[in-house]
Amino acid sequence: MNDITVIHRADEAFAVLVRGHVICVDQPFGPGGVDDGPTPVELFVASLAACAAHHGRRHLRDRGLPADGLEVRARFIMHAGARPRVARIDLAVRPPLGLPEASAAALREAVERCTVRNSLLEVPSITVGVESAQGQPA
Repeated sequence: MNDITVIHRADEAFAVLVRGHVICVDQPFGPGGVDDGPTPVELFVASLAACAAHHGRRHLRDRGLPADGLEVRARFIMHAGARPRVARIDLAVRPPLGLPEASAAALREAVERCTVRNSLLEVPSITVGVESAQGQPA
């Protein structure tokens, strides 16, 4: 199992520790943060876009097509009911050069094999436990 640790920094800001990398997440100024980084929801959507970009670039590279400069834009809509959630995510993949229709379709299929997307389509089991301050189950 892979581990990611999130540590409180100040106010609404947290440090996300991933394999020796530190990613700061925060809230915008209005909801009490100081806008020191993306929100956790933005980071969630960004992980999907980054995964799509990875799969898209690898697909282009493996077929000898121009791959450097590939861009993926993600737009998302929130549902703000009793259980707030991301209701919709639209990904737009822009290869560095125009592609014929068949190549564009193959690129879309490659992007659709993204691990993060697959994890959203086949929802993973999520458990929540609460540990004591000493790291033992409460």
